[in-house]
This record gives sequence, C-alpha cells and structure tokens, in this order.
Amino acid sequence: MDAEHDPISILPSLVAVTSDLESPLLNSPTVSTNRRGTLDVDAVQKILNRSRASVYRYANTEPGLLNAEYDPKRLNPELRQHKDEPLQFAPSEVARFAQEILGKYVTIEQKQPPEAKTDLLLQEILQELRHIRQRLDERSF
Repeated sequence: MDAEHDPISILPSLVAVTSDLESPLLNSPTVSTNRRGTLDVDAVQKILNRSRASVYRYANTEPGLLNAEYDPKRLNPELRQHKDEPLQFAPSEVARFAQEILGKYVTIEQKQPPEAKTDLLLQEILQELRHIRQRLDERSF
C-alpha cells in the first residue's frame, strides 16, 4: 500500500516543542500539523512564542511573487500553487529559523496522535477485509 492511500499517513500528527530552557514535561507547547505534515502560521506563532504579525514579518514572501527564492535569513514557507493559499512551514524549517536566526533552541518532535475509537474500528475493518481477500484467493486456486 503506498503512502498516498495509507489511511494512517493522512492523519495529522502532533508536534511537541521544547526549548533548551524548558523541561520537556512542563510548559511544552503541542501543535498539530496538517495532512502534509506542515505547520500553519498559528502553530509557528506558538512554537516561536512570537506574535502573528512577527511570523508574517519573518516569512520569506514578496508581494508580487508567489514563491520567493530560499533566503537563509528568513523563515521560508513551503511552495504554494496559488496566491490565496495560506502559508505553511516545514517543522525542520521552523526549527532551523529558531536556532540560526532567533538563537532559540527548539526540539520539534512529531508524534502519532492517540488512536481514536474510529481509528481502531477502521483497523478492524481493514483486517477483516484482508481476511476475506485471503479466503477468496484460496478458493480461486
């Protein structure tokens, strides 16, 4: 099964963020990524502990240009297809920017979200379908 059709890969993941001054267990913001594994402006705001306006100032965007060239001194968003798409950032880019530019050491750790009852039910259905497929294949031989 490829990653595009894998039901687990389309679930958003949780990102736990800790700075070098914080205990990993206390006051660590946890944010969610989207289906592509990227962070929106609100998540970056939480991670960097900066205002929303600051995140937009840090972002490498140009008014007349859809996707600006990579700039190591700015926070580089993921490539966009349309000018109205919201800015999205890779977790590794946010960590790089925090460390190299802001001097803030953060650890971004992606975790699988806790399994919900729906996820467990879908896994049971998938297992049953595989069992049915195996029985059908056995009969055809």
